[in-house]
Amino acid sequence: MGQHITVSAPSVIGDIAVFDTDRSLSGQDGIGFISADEATATDTFPGRLAARLFAADPALSHVFVASSQAVLRRKGSWDSAALSAASDVLSSFFVHYS
Repeated sequence: MGQHITVSAPSVIGDIAVFDTDRSLSGQDGIGFISADEATATDTFPGRLAARLFAADPALSHVFVASSQAVLRRKGSWDSAALSAASDVLSSFFVHYS
């Protein structure tokens, strides 16, 4: 149930990766999280998404979700495995059953 989100190839600048999607993930204002604990303290879609992203990559230090973008900061550099893991979490976020 649910549909996969299409995620464009991320833009990477240093320790920041910007992921664009084909649908809204939050409101226009956006919200940021610095840890999984902070993300799980709120029962919102951005909070749930951030918690999943932190769980998928312990090197993440910040997740910002606004509209159809997710901006992720990672300790150290981004490699293809980390980009793929984040993209997979984003892509499957609205899929409830496989």
